[in-house]
Order: sequence, then C-alpha cells, then structure tokens
Amino acid sequence: MRKLLLIALLAFQVSAQKKPATLETLNDYRGGTPRGLPGEPVWAPDGKTFLFRQRSELRLYELAKKQARDLADLAPLDASVATPPSAERYEWENRRVDEASLQWDAAGKQVLYFSDGDIFLIDAADGRWKQLTKTASAERDPKFSPDGKRISFRRNWDLYVMNLADGAETRLTANGSDTLRNGGVDWVYPEELSLGTAYWWSPDSKSIAYLQFDVSQEPLYPHEDLRGTRPVYEPQRYPKAGENNPQVRLGVVPASGGVTRWLELGDTARTSLIARAGWADAAHVYAVRTNRVQNQMEILVFDDASTVPRVVYQEKDPFWINIEGDPVFLRNGKRFVWTSERDGFRHLYVFSAGGGDPKQLTKGAWVVSDIVGVDEHARRVYFRSTEDSPLERQLYSVKLDGTDKRRVTRGAGTHRVSMAPSCNAFLDVYSNLSSPPEATLRTAAGDPIAVYRAADRRAQEQFEVLPTEIVTFQGRSGVVFYATMIKPAGFDPAKKYPVFVNVYGGPHAQAVRNAWPGFGIDQVYAHKGYVVWQMDNRGTAGRGHGFETPVFRKLGAVEAADQREGIEHLIAMGFVDPARIGVNGWSYGGFMTLNLLLNANDLVRAGFAGAPVTDWRNYDSIYTERYMGLPTENEEGYTASALPAQAGKLRGRLMIAHNIEDDNVLFQNTLQMISALEAAGKQFELALYPQKTHQVSGAAARQLEAAMLDFFERSLKPAIPGEGRQ
Repeated sequence: MRKLLLIALLAFQVSAQKKPATLETLNDYRGGTPRGLPGEPVWAPDGKTFLFRQRSELRLYELAKKQARDLADLAPLDASVATPPSAERYEWENRRVDEASLQWDAAGKQVLYFSDGDIFLIDAADGRWKQLTKTASAERDPKFSPDGKRISFRRNWDLYVMNLADGAETRLTANGSDTLRNGGVDWVYPEELSLGTAYWWSPDSKSIAYLQFDVSQEPLYPHEDLRGTRPVYEPQRYPKAGENNPQVRLGVVPASGGVTRWLELGDTARTSLIARAGWADAAHVYAVRTNRVQNQMEILVFDDASTVPRVVYQEKDPFWINIEGDPVFLRNGKRFVWTSERDGFRHLYVFSAGGGDPKQLTKGAWVVSDIVGVDEHARRVYFRSTEDSPLERQLYSVKLDGTDKRRVTRGAGTHRVSMAPSCNAFLDVYSNLSSPPEATLRTAAGDPIAVYRAADRRAQEQFEVLPTEIVTFQGRSGVVFYATMIKPAGFDPAKKYPVFVNVYGGPHAQAVRNAWPGFGIDQVYAHKGYVVWQMDNRGTAGRGHGFETPVFRKLGAVEAADQREGIEHLIAMGFVDPARIGVNGWSYGGFMTLNLLLNANDLVRAGFAGAPVTDWRNYDSIYTERYMGLPTENEEGYTASALPAQAGKLRGRLMIAHNIEDDNVLFQNTLQMISALEAAGKQFELALYPQKTHQVSGAAARQLEAAMLDFFERSLKPAIPGEGRQ
C-alpha cells in the first residue's frame, strides 16, 4: 500500500511540474522546435534508396543498411546561385505552384538540384556537382528528360532544353511575356484545380507538351503596398465569379526545337477549363476538360499528329465534379487508373484510353482519398481510404482486376504515405489524437524496416496537454456529425464554461480527424477556461459527394444550420454557458464566423473573423462557380449569401482581421463589410496586416493571436449580467 501511495504521489508531482499552455509558453515551445530534422524522402526509381535534405546536407538513405550517409554539402551550391535583378513590381504567384527542388534521373545515377533560380547536377555516387545555369534571369520548374540526357526549364515565360553532355541550350518558344505564359500557370489554376505545373516530357524524350496561359483578358485587381512614403501599385490577375479566365492552349513541340502543334480545346476563357494534361504514351497526349461550372467532364486523347481530340470518357453530375489527383497511365498507354465519384463516393477505376465504361475496383460507402502507387509488375494499386472510419486514413492495396483488397497499415488514426516508385517500400507518417506523428519506413506489406523520424513528444513531456475528444451526434435531419472537444483545465461538470468554437465549414476540407492536432492555440484557450469545439458540417469533405452537395448554389445556409445544431448539442451536455459562445475562423471560416454572428445572433455572443469572404461575387471564378454557378444564373443565391446587406443583424461583438494585400480572399471583402457595419451603426474591431499572403505569419501572427485572445477574454468573461440566453 505504501508503495502504491508513493507511485501515485510521484505521478502527481510529475503532472504538477508540467507547464500550462499560455501564449508565452506556446511561443517558447515554438522557438525551441528542433532544427535540422530529416526532410521528406525523394525516392530513387528502384525504391532501394532515397534522398533527403537535413540542414545544408544532402543525404542518401539506404534501406538495406537502415541508415543514411552524407552525399553532398548544398551550402556551396546555394552560395553560387546568381541573384537575378529585383523585379520592377511584386510578382503574384500561387502557393500551390509545384516545382521540385530535388529529382532523380530515370537511371538513378544523377540528381537535379534546383536552388533559387539556378540548376545543378549532382552525381548520386560520389556527390560531385556542376552548375548548369547561372544567368541574370531565374530558371524555373526544371525537369529531367525521361532518358536522362537533357533537362528542360522555363526562363522568362519561355521553355528551354539543355543537353547535359555539352550544356547547349535550345529555346523551344519565343513569344513568352507576363501575359503570355508558355509552360507556366496563372494564379487561379493551381489554387483551385491543383495544377502545379504546365509542361510534360513525352516518354520517349522527343517532345514536350505544354500549356500556354494567355492572361491578358483576366481582370486586374489593384493591390497597393502602402508601407513606404508613396504607394506601390502591385496589380494581380484575379478572375472573379463570372469574369474571364485565362485562355489556355495545349501544344506539342519537338524537344530539339521547331513549330508547336496546337491541339483543339475550345474557348477556355469563357466556357471550359483544362484540369489535367500530359502524355498517355509516346504517341498520345491527353487532357481533362470540364465545362465552366464543372458539372461535365471529358477525358480527351489526341492521336499522334492530330489536333482534334477523341473523347474517351464523359461524366456528368447534377451538382459538380471534384477532380482529385492525376490519371496514372499504365505502360502501354491503353489503360489508366484514376478515381471518380460517379457512384456517390470517390473510388478507384481502370479506364480505357480507347473509350467505354471504366472498371470499378473499389466500392462502398467510404472514400478513396488518393492513389499513392501503382505496381504494374504485381498488378496492384496502393491507395488511402476512409473504409475503416471517415476520421481515419489507412493504406490499402487492390489488384488491377478489383480482387484481393488488403489493408496495409495498422493503428487507428491517420497515415500519410510516401511510396517508392517501385512500390517495394513506403514511408508511413502515422499519428492519432493522442500520439504525435512518427515516420516509419515499411515494406509494401506494411512490415517495419526502421524508424526514420521519431515522434516529437516535447509538448507532452513539458506541458499539460489537455486531451482532444471525438464527439458524435445525430442532427435533426438524421445526419451523423463528428466534432472534436477539449475540456478546460481542471474541468468540473457542475460548472458553466465559455466556448471557443473553431469553424471552417467549407467544401473540400475536413477538420475533424483522428490525427495529432498539434500543440497550439487551442490548448491556450482550454487552459484559459474555455471549452474548445469544432465540427464538420454538411458541405465538408471525407464523407462522400452526398454529404458535400447540400450547399449547392446557397453557400452558408446549410453550414450555418449544422453549426448551430452542433453548438446546441454542446450546450445540452450541461457544462456550457449559453450566454458565452464565441466563434472564430479564417477564410471560409471567416465567412462562417460572420454568417453565424448575423444569422445565429441569438446564440453567438462574439466572433473573430479572419480574412472572410463576405460576398461570393468577390471570390475567384473556378472555386465559386463550382459551388454557386455563374452569377447571372444564380442571382438569388449570390444575393442571399452576401453578408454586407445583413450587417444590421449584428448583436454580438465582432473583430475582423485581414492582410490588406491578401492574394486569395481579397481585402475588398472586409472593406465592403465594415462599410456596411458603419452604415448600420454597428460597432466592431479591426486588425489589419501588411503581408502579401492569405495567412498572417511570423511576428505578426503572434500579435494576432494575442489580439484575438484579448478580444475573447473581454467579450466572454465574465458573463454579462442580465443578458443570459436560455
């Protein structure tokens, strides 16, 4: 008995020594984040080794030896980069532009390294290197040719090819400009279609297919940098709902130089979009085209020397079509593996490049989230899915004929997977709500090889990390909802606590997952005495197309109703003060925060709206039209969802934060909202930031967190006498 008491006392002392989460301790924790952790793997083609960067070192991990060795010091390469002259004005580039800094050649003997506009070649055996470019203009998006004899890149919106044997350059296009972009994307395509690159080598290394973006008819949004003595005009090409998209052309040019063969795609500025493109095989280019509002999709194949496409697959949807990932063509080019939601849930299919109905490989009331590898030799597809739970991501495999489906990963939670091209091994980054991510190398069967990156348990060791719980409840419509909840430090079920609601709520995102939530601002609020709550309403991802589509043509209405049900369910648990409900969110979450303050004003006491969309006529074309249709065809929906006209409904306390040069949710949204609030005689608080991004980062983010915490402390503590709600 004495021993048990001693153990209990020691456990209590250890717990008592852990620090609470405050803004100060959180910032100290962030500042103490370990430096020089091994980076993400870049797999060699044979899957036996991979590269990664650790500090300035390029390292090579050998699976057979279960260890890494230094290959090259990248500091001298980085130091030898030619600094291009400063641009005349700020160049707006989307955050989802995808340019690999490290690439293997197909033989696994050479490595292409891309650093700040210059390109280097590194010998994979001994680490010797040479600089391939050092020009006044930055080279962009370099790629090996499949035979490893040449590289391609973009310079000043034109495409070039270089022979590695002698360094000779061939310019493939000659008319590039800021408004005519050969092999380079605009802003909206990568943001909303995840098209991160705009050119592709043919498998035989003889040709390059590329997209040309003519952005001259895209409207300019007049950003200005106001930090200096005089404003600096920094316009951004940004098409809003109903406005011109870029005119996109798909062409094929010989890698040795010559005339581009342009392929027929139609009017992409006004009537259609090109969501994907590339090579089916050495003789056939493919493209995925949708109509403008994205409820019709065609997969097109262009035969060698032809400019007119064959339609090999068509899909229609009464709402919209979500396009995820890229088609994976098999080696003969006659079939490809891709996903579709044609039966209501995203599943795997094998399509024929010759046309006809695809063969379905997986089926059920669950979602294939992504394809991570195709092993043609073993005739297996590796994919992640929600089959075990909509809150999890597990790795599975299935044969190309749809038989022998197997679960590969174990452990309830979320598995992020980086699979070797040969599909013989993968890196499994696994976490759940109570365990931080740990990266383990595994065989294709899921057996462990070695721990690559141990879990960072500093937060659990140093701080009192309050547990995140999953809450499940059924809404009035019969829909089952999932939420997360963190109860306050020292929780007493007999007390009534204020609530800090996190909300996003928009399409194409899922917030509630069985994954490590990190050690962040939510813990600070819980230690300050708040119940922290977040739920996924209808319209969010991970539950199938039918769970998303109730928001069609009326963004905000269904989401607000569901969020209200969630808050009411929380109140019914008995430990929440219904007079002290606060909501916060960023981007779509900012829209939802304002929406709830205005349309659930009997329930929500205070809201912090970050970078909110306030009128969908202000948001970009591809995203908005997918869900709302064109403004001319859904005037009622656009009007009903616009928030400035509802400013007079505000009863609670409001704070808005926004970057003045936000490139995603334009500051115009906030300006229109505060103008309407002022006209309605409503009081609010405003925090403005000068960064040229959608998020606030660095020291400004720390200031923002402090301002938000102060706002909720003033607004929700203590309860306001006489204003409680039943």
